Amino acid sequence: MTHPAFKPSVGSTLFFAIHAAAVAAFFVKPDLTCILLCAGLFVVRKFGITGGYHRYFSHRSFKTSRWFQFVLAFLGGMSAQKGALWWAAHHRHHHQHSDQEDDVHSVKQQGFYWAHIGWILSPDYYAYDEKKVKDLTKFPELVFIDRYHFIPPAVTGLACYLIAGLPGFLWGFCLSTVILYHTTFAINSFCHLLGSTRYETGESSKNSFILAILTLGEGWHNNHHYYPHCARQGFFWWEIDPTYYVLRLLKLVGIVHEIREPSQKVIDGKEATAALG
Repeated sequence: MTHPAFKPSVGSTLFFAIHAAAVAAFFVKPDLTCILLCAGLFVVRKFGITGGYHRYFSHRSFKTSRWFQFVLAFLGGMSAQKGALWWAAHHRHHHQHSDQEDDVHSVKQQGFYWAHIGWILSPDYYAYDEKKVKDLTKFPELVFIDRYHFIPPAVTGLACYLIAGLPGFLWGFCLSTVILYHTTFAINSFCHLLGSTRYETGESSKNSFILAILTLGEGWHNNHHYYPHCARQGFFWWEIDPTYYVLRLLKLVGIVHEIREPSQKVIDGKEATAALG
């Protein structure tokens, strides 16, 4: 597949600027507050991506109230990975065409760089097919926060600055955001190159313990591609899946419900792969 030529834009300029700011963070001595901001915002915002953008908005693998649905959209938005509708639409497309020519980020078809970061910077994917998320576009608050997706990260960056000044902004927001970027993108790239394959899915997804730790459980990618509908991606007790554990805690206090679990038939590999339509 021929990739479009790179064209500088406001989005790509901000993307590279935040990487430069993340490098600058290492020239500013952090205090404990800065380190806690960096670690805490990484974990909270990572859950916004894994539990919110991915398992809820992309796959609807559990149910929740309308107010908490917006909370998930805002948490994911704080990661500066555009809006929930944009994210879910492209991810659903990926599952429908995984490792085929129309896949938006296939290592097999388009190479590592494109799968990891190239497609993110391409103007071809700034928009999305609203028909793929028509179950979500009926909520005006989700449409709003998707359209104005700069609001959550701007609020987050400002809060870091107000809490701990320039070091807080550089460490708590910029460095944390760049780590969020590349651990998320690694699922599209490394998790289709390195790891083990338990299930035959017709594409290149792999399970990776290391990436599961770094991404709150998303590294069990072959499990996920085998049966993408369930909220639990670590199918066995030793497959650590922190996102799933948080969802169970949220269910315990009544915030989420109807968490989809893999059946024994799925775990045993006797269920036909079900891509999300």
